[in-house]
Amino acid sequence: MANRLIAIRNHFTNRHPEQRIMISGREWGYVKAGDSGPALLLIPGTLGRGDVFWQQIEALQDRARIVAVTYPKSGGVPEWASDIAELSGRLALDRFTVLGSSLGGYLAQYLAATYPHLVEGLIAANTLHSVAGVATRPPYSSDLDSAPIEELRAGFGRNLGTWREAHPEQEELVDLLMTEVAGRIPEPELRARLNALKRGPELPLPNLPRERIATIESADDPLILLSMREAVRERLKPSVAYVFEWGGHFPYIVRPELYVSLLEEQLGLAITGRDWGTGELRAR
Repeated sequence: MANRLIAIRNHFTNRHPEQRIMISGREWGYVKAGDSGPALLLIPGTLGRGDVFWQQIEALQDRARIVAVTYPKSGGVPEWASDIAELSGRLALDRFTVLGSSLGGYLAQYLAATYPHLVEGLIAANTLHSVAGVATRPPYSSDLDSAPIEELRAGFGRNLGTWREAHPEQEELVDLLMTEVAGRIPEPELRARLNALKRGPELPLPNLPRERIATIESADDPLILLSMREAVRERLKPSVAYVFEWGGHFPYIVRPELYVSLLEEQLGLAITGRDWGTGELRAR
């Protein structure tokens, strides 16, 4: 049976192929869309290329300037933050709002703290506040440099299989993510992403006023537990915390319209779908 999500994503990539650029000896991928409006930088998690945000890009490309990045096969959080600062200049983003999910959310926090003159707004999504203890948990507890890639990919497969069993309605999402694990994310890139958190720096204190900070979380996120979500909010003290009542670790894929709505709000654009209401903590 055809996978609708993969088919739609592939249709998007055919029209918006990933471009490649060298920065400080590292080859980044990126998707660029939109010629006018506020600037938005999108950073995926471990299991996504830049095109994983295809639904948000398509919804906003006529009203915003968007760059969604794909990680290189070397480097870590400090180097990547420096590279993105350079990339934003090359692509004429000037000041931008950065949304990072999961690993990307950690990188986005580091970027905002170390390059505040570039960051108009920070949206930290389905992410963590510290790498303390990460190295003791699978798959990070493995030797990420030399463990067989089949072993690392099998670990992701087991976790995704557990999610599929608990949420059969999200089978298409799991299959899409499995294609990423199986090789759409090449081995060196996957190892670099895992090492980026295992060997990641502790985050500097936020260097933005709270009105320019927002967070996103999911109540049923199997990877970012409640204590971690609360720690992110406590650390960042966001002006708005968006809570998906369901959506798992990938609400931008399974609840794209609501995700677009919060981006529209954060970018100062007209809301085209269901809004999130008011208050500092908003649940949908």
